[in-house]
Amino acid sequence: MPTMEVDGKQISWEGKKMILQACLDNGVELPHYCYHPGMSIVASCRICLVEIESPDPKDPAKLVRVPKLVPSCQTPAVPGMKVYSKSPKAVANQKAVMEFLLINHPLDCPVCDQAGECYLQDYSFKYGRSESRFDENKAKKPKKDIGKHVVLYSDRCIMCTRCVRFTREISGTGELAVFGRGHKEEIDVFQGKPLDNPLSGNVIDICPVGALLDKDFMFTQRVWFLKTTPSISPFGSGGENILIQHNQGRIYRIKPRFNAEINKWWISDDIRYGWQFVHENRLAELRVADAAHALPMAWEQAEARLEQTLLRSVSERGQGSTLLMLSPFDTTEEMFLAARYIRKVDPQAAIGLNMSRIDGQDQVFTNPTTGQVTYTIRADKSPNRSGAEKMRRHFGDNIVMFNDLASQIASGRYATVVLLADAIGHNDDELAALLSPIANRIVLSSRPSRLTGQATMVLPVCTWAEKSGVYENFEGRVQAFEKAIEPPEPARAAGHVFWNMLGMPGTYSAAQVRQVMADHGLSEYAAVSIPVHHEKVELMEFSPL
Repeated sequence: MPTMEVDGKQISWEGKKMILQACLDNGVELPHYCYHPGMSIVASCRICLVEIESPDPKDPAKLVRVPKLVPSCQTPAVPGMKVYSKSPKAVANQKAVMEFLLINHPLDCPVCDQAGECYLQDYSFKYGRSESRFDENKAKKPKKDIGKHVVLYSDRCIMCTRCVRFTREISGTGELAVFGRGHKEEIDVFQGKPLDNPLSGNVIDICPVGALLDKDFMFTQRVWFLKTTPSISPFGSGGENILIQHNQGRIYRIKPRFNAEINKWWISDDIRYGWQFVHENRLAELRVADAAHALPMAWEQAEARLEQTLLRSVSERGQGSTLLMLSPFDTTEEMFLAARYIRKVDPQAAIGLNMSRIDGQDQVFTNPTTGQVTYTIRADKSPNRSGAEKMRRHFGDNIVMFNDLASQIASGRYATVVLLADAIGHNDDELAALLSPIANRIVLSSRPSRLTGQATMVLPVCTWAEKSGVYENFEGRVQAFEKAIEPPEPARAAGHVFWNMLGMPGTYSAAQVRQVMADHGLSEYAAVSIPVHHEKVELMEFSPL
């Protein structure tokens, strides 16, 4: 493995790397603004300039100092090279770049949403001067509404062009461009063409300063109050890795979490802004319909009533009279426990699965120059259909297909249905009409709907952000996620309900369920955990802007 020396520290790398990326992979910080590992290298911000000594091609044992500073983001790492980012010349450049960037930058930190996660703030402290020498009037630029989700503060922009390159190379839509020259240069959209592509929110993430801000998040919370929890997107079958940022039991925003094999640095706007349902229109009580009345009750009573209903149904109608309907929005652990409990009560119980919501076809984004696929929005909006199918196969006999349900229900086969409702409904009315002939309709749901309205028993359960577990994406990748916030009372995880009803020892946890699953022949779940991803880029190539 090749090595080089950076400010006296030996670092190594694999493959073809630029100096900057090799340093970042080894935890060595070099200041940078315009560089992003997912896009082309333009070397325009100049703050990453370093001094280097490189092996002489004629005499590799001899190091030759390059007479001028070089951009570390654009200079390939060479074995035996020495890099100086703290030499007098490199430090003087860092201070000069920061001074130039701050000439027209407003002192907006107290009111800027980027404060606390701003590269300009951090680098001003680490690499800048303690005071400004600029006494002239600053050039003032307008605030612009450039799209459905994004607002542009032009006077805060440092012209790194990350956002421009994103719309050209990742989304391929090209809404943003650089207009003007010199101090009048600014980012803007083309007339009549707002920034409204399905990936537009990513420009907020990659902006290193407070120029591009999220309309949804603006002025709602200071970032240093936010707590961050790794999670998996519940809005599609892609299995995108995300971060839930929350405070005091409320979600404030969703950010992408780097995964080189799935979503890299990006997420779609559907994922970014789809979380509001967690805090809206939630079920407020456990309810059992008794004759003409709806009776609220506690969890212990509800669990006892549920078991009595199931046992009475099997006793009166025989085995095979129970139908369990799984949801591809629930975790694999929850479906495992639900199926195990229902089959304990009724060994011949049928297991069905709600149909997926399919929105047209997969939407594929490519780099117009290279043709490389940059991101895909999956048409299948079910986050755990693969896990649900696996659970149905695991429990074997008496699997019922959705298209066969109508005829079986019409024949009077089922006396009781236990339904794990989709967290994000798409066919509630159809499903309610389909299941209405069944006498006992037990619905576990996070939200009111026609299904809960006609249910004989309603049990409020958690959304994905309020529980931990695993989802399995369309490729069969099993990925774990953590609980971010506490659920509103009286909701609890569906897995918790069936854990208690199975009489399992100890406190319910998804990790403990996975061990039980492994003991029952599902060994692939034993070692599933949340990986700590390091943004390590295996190969860096130049591509035209």
